[in-house]
Parts: sequence; C-alpha cells; structure tokens
Amino acid sequence: MLALLWATANVNAQDQSAGWKPVGKKLLSAWAADVNPQTPLPEYPRPQLKRTGNWQNLNGLWNYSILPADQQAAPRAFAGQILVPYPIESELSGVGKSVGKDQALWYAKKIKVAKNLLSNKLLLHFGAVDWRCDVYVNEKLVGTHEGGYDPFSFDITKYLKKGQDQDIAIRVWDPTDDGPQPRGKQINRPHGIWYTPVTGIWQTVWLESVGATYIEATKQTPDIDKGSLKLALDIVGTQPADQVQIIATAKGQVVAKVLQAADAPLDLSLPNAQLWSPDSPFLYDLEIKLLRNGKTIDQVSSYFAMRKISMQADETGMQRMLLNNKFVFQYGPLDQGWWPDGLYTAPTDEALAFDIIKTKEMGFNMIRKHIKVEPARWYRHCDSLGMLVWQDMPSGDLGGNSWDMHPGKISGNLLDKQRSEASENYHKKEWKAIIKNLHNFPSIVMWVPFNEAWGQFKTKEITEWTMAEDPSRLINSASGGNFLYTGHVLDIHNYPDPAMPDPQLFGKKEVLVLGEFGGLGLPVEGHNWQEKDNWGYQSFKNPEELFTRYKKLMKDLKKLIPLGLSAAVYTQTTDVEIETNGLMTYDRKVIKIPVQSLQEVHKPLYQKP
Repeated sequence: MLALLWATANVNAQDQSAGWKPVGKKLLSAWAADVNPQTPLPEYPRPQLKRTGNWQNLNGLWNYSILPADQQAAPRAFAGQILVPYPIESELSGVGKSVGKDQALWYAKKIKVAKNLLSNKLLLHFGAVDWRCDVYVNEKLVGTHEGGYDPFSFDITKYLKKGQDQDIAIRVWDPTDDGPQPRGKQINRPHGIWYTPVTGIWQTVWLESVGATYIEATKQTPDIDKGSLKLALDIVGTQPADQVQIIATAKGQVVAKVLQAADAPLDLSLPNAQLWSPDSPFLYDLEIKLLRNGKTIDQVSSYFAMRKISMQADETGMQRMLLNNKFVFQYGPLDQGWWPDGLYTAPTDEALAFDIIKTKEMGFNMIRKHIKVEPARWYRHCDSLGMLVWQDMPSGDLGGNSWDMHPGKISGNLLDKQRSEASENYHKKEWKAIIKNLHNFPSIVMWVPFNEAWGQFKTKEITEWTMAEDPSRLINSASGGNFLYTGHVLDIHNYPDPAMPDPQLFGKKEVLVLGEFGGLGLPVEGHNWQEKDNWGYQSFKNPEELFTRYKKLMKDLKKLIPLGLSAAVYTQTTDVEIETNGLMTYDRKVIKIPVQSLQEVHKPLYQKP
C-alpha cells in the first residue's frame, strides 16, 4: 500500500531547505527569523528524564500531502514540504493550509539513523500530535495514538531494515470542533475568543536508543513536612536482583544518596531542605542509575523541588491557599500559549521562555495555562524562573448544558453535559495522561478540569478522581463554570472589574479565587492579526488610558484580599488573533504598559494587609 509513498519520499530535506519560508499571510513574531529549517527546535525535549548522547532530533522538512479522510492508501505524490513541528495551518510550517474532518494529513520522511542508536532498542517519540495519529515505519503500521496534548512513543526496533536509512510515514486525522475530543480553543471557523485550528505534529519528533532494560518514567512527589522526596520508577524489563542508585545534589554537592532494590518505592530523606518558591526557585538535581550485578545498564538525570501547595483556614476562618505552609497571594495572567506564526508551537525555545520571563518581570507570580498544554520545556522554564502554574484541561464537546456562573443561584438548568461514552472516554484518557506526564514539574500547583461549563460533565466524579490521582496539588473543579461544590476551590469570572464569591457564604469551606477578570483591550496598529473589528472586554485608545484603568483594577483587587480572596487571574498575557486584550501584542513586539510600571502597581498585592 505504501510503496508509492516510499518512492516519492526519498527527498533530502537539507537540499530543499533553501526553499522554505513562512507563508506570510499574517503576523510574524520577533523569533520567526531565527527558525532554522534544517534544525528547528533542536533542544532536548524531555527535561525531567534526560539521557545524553543517545537521541536524534527528527524536526525539519518532511514531505506532506492532504488526502480525503476515507482514503487509507498513502499518497501517490506529495504536495510539497512542511516544516515539522509547526502545524500545517501555521505560517512557520511553510504551508498554511486547512485540513478538517473530511481530509487526512500525511507526512513522510526518509531518515538516516545515527549509527550509535542502532545497537540497542530504538524508540520513536512524539511530543504531541493533534489528533489521531497512525505511524508507519518501512511500510508497516507501528501503532495508533489518539490525543492532541500528551507525548507518546513506539518501539520501532522490529520494524527497522538493515542499515541506517529508514522510512517514516504518519497519517493524521483531526476533526477539530466537528468531533467530541479535547481541542481547547481551536475551531474550524475562528471568531471571537476561538482560534485557528491546529492539525498534525506540533511538538518535537525524536529517536532514542535504550537497552532491553531501561527507566521509562519517574514519579517525584516532595513532602516538605517530612523532609523527603517520594520517588517511584517505571522500569521496562527489570530483573529481580536489579538495583537503583539515587543521588540528589544541590549546586553540585551531594545531599542524599540511596542504593536499593529497583522495584521498591523510595523516600529520599532531605533534612533542612531548601524550599522552592517564586522568590527562590531552588532546584535539586537528580541522578538515577539502574544497576545489574554492580554494572550501570541505564542512567537518567532529572531534577526536583521541595515545595508544598495546600489550603488552611486563617485566623478569621477563611480558607487560604498556602505555599510552603504560608499564605501567598497568587496573581497572574491568563496565558493562552498561542503564536501568530506557529499557532500552538513557539518559533524557538527562546520564544517559549520569553512570555514567562516578561510575566515575571511584570511582577506576576503565577500563570494560568488556559485550555492548552505546553511542551515539557515550557514547564522547565517555569520551574527555573519561579512561576506558579495553574494547569487547565483542554476542553472539548461543547454545548448541550447551561452555564450558571453565579455560586449559590438556584437553577433547574442542566449543569453537567450528557456526553456520549466515547466523548467521556476521550476526556478522561487525555486528562489522566496530562496529569501523569506533568506530575514532576514543581511549578504546577493546581489542576483545572473544567472552564466556564465548556463540555463540563460528571463534575463531582472527575474532580474527585483528580484529587485521588494527585493529592499533592489543589483542584479547581470548574473555573468560572457550573459550581457543584467539589474540590478545593470556588472560582468565579467577572469582567472587567474584580469581584469575589461572598466569603461569609463560601469562604469557610473553599478557597476563593477570581479565575478571570480584566480583559482591557488596546489594538496597536501594525501589530494586529487583523486591522479592523478587533475585540476586547473594554477597549482603549492609548496606553495612558489603558494603564489608568488597570491601576484602578489593582486598587480594587487589593481590597478583596483581606476579605478572603486568595488569587486572581488577569486576562491576558498577549493578544490572540482578533482579541486585543493582551499586555503584549500577539507578535510580542510591543508591551502595552511598561514592565516597571506593572511591577510597581503589583507589589502592594503581595504585602500583608
């Protein structure tokens, strides 16, 4: 079936790279010029489980075609080349085409596997592919994955042919909002707060060589009250006598060392541990060796932080959100994570870190990652820079239920959507994978399963499952959504002015937060997705007017903190498509309010009342 595919796929991408360029239909960010089509996003993609010297980045130019979705046979010829890992709809893909539910996107690439990778088992990794992905190696179907936000891999060892040259093909089908799967803010007909679809590969594709026995994953959970790190290992192919050696270091100095059986759970003792916080984002390095008969058969490096997120009543009886057993007011922007040129994919790693760096400089200590999951390196940047993260679950299967955003309001409306079994399973499967894959990042302090009733279903069941799956974090069951009083947090949305739930009614049982407010808009000529019909919750004509209004929001917000408000989220970090309510323009070239001015106006929020 795939013979014709391989006949046309043998194109040397390096020879073709001179022909690649951004599509040029929309805005470009400042980093578009830094994209190297031969080695886009070359950084090691998995910072929490790192092996050195035995991996190969497959990002770059691939062949592509778009075929009818009901056609399972590979393309007879290719439409051209696409720059992986930028989604096909994006400027940086070099293509800029839509796909939709009636078509499938095919990728193909002839690769040359590095010689040092061929002596062991070979894994093919994908950071993320939206949505259903069939992977072929040398004309054989290796496997299928469904889910647009979780990394996955296949053992391709038995599919390899002799020598270094191997052929890879990938078929992707993505219905966007014509299907019930999680898809976040993507929509086939973008408008308002809904954005351009993302189809296909949007994170790094890479090869990794491992032995017959190897460390597949770790689960690291700090306990600052006991001064220990709970560590569990997933090991493939372990034998009864295998051991693991764990070494934790702080600035190069060994602070803990353990040698024990590989299949036993571990508590790594860390007396007098240095705690992680936005003011002091201290990270410990971790080295893990898998030993057999005293010989190292696998070795990975990782890192961790000692920090705790919890809730507890203050002296007035109000539940407060605590960081390391102390109340810290959390304030940050709603961060959509979209780019004008890469859509879901930041042009470069420097660009990926930029929003976090600027957010920190502006005086925020938290980011709400809104209806999207980022590449692992984004969370590593948050860990290193000291940024608290609220992580949303990307929504899907919207409609069919009411949105009653007023806590305490009596309503006979349907608050939980009646979703099909398949729809429920897509959500549950993806949410479980997201929580598992992001567990080790200390910056994440809250999980948010639902937002504004979008596809909200079985709220109590999903929330309680999330709480059981990760007791180390707080659960915000429905940010601005239908309140069914489960989880740790009661979260309202209110635009544009600050507000909070009645603390006397709700503050004794749940942490009170303002999950969205603000949305002050300022279009900046020459930096808009479109020059007319832009949108914000409240629009202004110049930066001075904008900052005057913003200062009033901050003054009013501060008044709510002593009443029981624990956190607030301002909409938003950047403009996104026709939304112009960002603190920065979509291309990140203009910061609408000076960074220092924002920092000064935010300082009073963190001072004790």
